[in-house]
Formats: sequence, C-alpha cells, structure tokens
Amino acid sequence: MASTRPILTHEGLSIWKLGGLTVWQLTKKIVHAVEESEILDYASGLAFNFLLALFPLLLFMLALFGLFASRSSELQTSLLSYFGDFLPPAAFHLLNDTTTELAKSSSEGKLTFGIVLALWFGSGGISSMILALNAAYNVRESRSWIKIRAIALVLTVVISILLLAALFILLAGGQVVDWVGMKLHLGSTVVIVWKGMQWIAAAVFAIVSFWLIYYCGPSLGKRHWYWGIPGSIFGAVLWLSGSAGFRLYLHFFNTYTATYASLGAVMILLVWLYVTGLAFLVGAEMNAEIERAATANDPEKRTLSTRRRAA
Repeated sequence: MASTRPILTHEGLSIWKLGGLTVWQLTKKIVHAVEESEILDYASGLAFNFLLALFPLLLFMLALFGLFASRSSELQTSLLSYFGDFLPPAAFHLLNDTTTELAKSSSEGKLTFGIVLALWFGSGGISSMILALNAAYNVRESRSWIKIRAIALVLTVVISILLLAALFILLAGGQVVDWVGMKLHLGSTVVIVWKGMQWIAAAVFAIVSFWLIYYCGPSLGKRHWYWGIPGSIFGAVLWLSGSAGFRLYLHFFNTYTATYASLGAVMILLVWLYVTGLAFLVGAEMNAEIERAATANDPEKRTLSTRRRAA
C-alpha cells in the first residue's frame, strides 16, 4: 500500500466530469477495484462492527429523545418506522423488539452507562470505516489512534444529531401533511406522496452522512469539500436500491429462516448491514478513482504525488 498523502485540490476541474473519465471507464475501474482489492472483506468487517454499534447507538438515540419528554414516544415510533421503510421485515421486528426492551429497562444509571457504551461502539464502527477508506485511497494512516478515535466520536455524535433532526422534520412534516389532507380531503394520495418523501429524506440523510465520513475520514491532505459528493450520491442510491432489492428477495425467497431457524432474523440483519457497508465502500472507491484520475490529468498534482511517493 502506498504511503502517499496526496493534496487533492484539482483547481478548475468539475466533479461532474469524473476526473476526466467517461462513465464506462469509471465503472470498469470500480469493478476492477472491487475484484482486486479487499473491499468485500472490509464490508464483512464493517457489518460486524455495525452490528456491535447498532443497538448501543439506538440506546444513545433514546437518551437524546429523553431531552424532548413531550415528544419522546413519538420520536421513538418515528425512528423505528424510519428503519422499517427499508429494513427487511424480520430484521425490523428484531430491531423493534430490542429497542422497546431497551427503552423499558433503561434506568438512569443504565442509561448513562449505555450512552458511554454507545459512543464507544458507535465511534468504533466509524473508526473501522475510516480504515476501510484508507484502503480505498491506497494510503497509510498517519494520524494517532487518539486523533482517529476523536474524529470518529465527533462524527458519531454529528450523525446522531442529523438523524434526530431528520426525525423531527418527518414528525412535524407528517402532522402538516395530515392537516393538509384533512382540509383538502386528499386521503390516500397524501399518504402515498408522504411515503415517497420519507424515502427522499432517507436518501438525503444517507448522502450527508456518507459525505461527512468520506470527507473527514481518510488520511488525505487538503481537498475541496465537494470532491466527496459523487460517491456520496452513488453510495446512498446503491444502499437504498440494495435494501429494496434485499427486501424483495426475502419476500419471495426467504431461505434464512429455514436455514438458521430462530437466528434467521439476526442473519438477515447482518446481511443487510453487509449491504450497507458494501454500498459505502463502493461509493468511497468511486470518489477515490475520480480523484486519482483528476490527479493524473493535472501535471502539477501528478508531480507532487510522485514526489510524496518517493519520500
């Protein structure tokens, strides 16, 4: 693995020109990278770390809901329905039951411990994503463990707050839509439109979350903020498409319950987390290929990158 930390500013180059690559060239590079690199292995590792972080993170979200006592139960319901839109039914029931049990059994002392545990495991999941990003960009990590963990911790809190804000928007928006539907007698049409808006909200949240980690995570030099946008959009769309496809597959060919019996729901959740990690890494690889192509097409940046590799 190369030890370079390229300074990727790419002045004058548009992100929508894909670093000078055609869509077909970029697609071939991404497919080749997935085949040749350890992306599939990294996705498996991410799925395991996601599983460790998921329930403590939900406990952290429940603690945040406690700050809004009058809306706490509504926010919890909204959070679970948010997951229910794209999570396979068996995995959703597992998530729903576990979250409900956590909410009922959380005393003040347990909640404090749970928050600390959530931040630790949540930031651990982000840390593993940062290491995977370094692999996608072919760079060695030059920062200390403490700095990486601090970055991961801040990202965990920021993404949790973003999710809370998204839930508030969905909750308030739902009330507005109900009022409009009642006044205008729109009925089921409003429900259908609002369901579509929830998927759009999920896509926006995923894009922003992916971009934050793409931008702050890898051990790279100075870059413009917008160079993470293409992979963020593609990764989020791939994630939503993969989630929908997995739900459709399970609707017709659910072999997990037959194979794993009572563990079937856990295995389904783990596979969905694998799909999530893979979509995230493919988006990161897309960004990496675009930035590498842009560097190769910029003589000044190419010379700088070569000097850093030699160093």
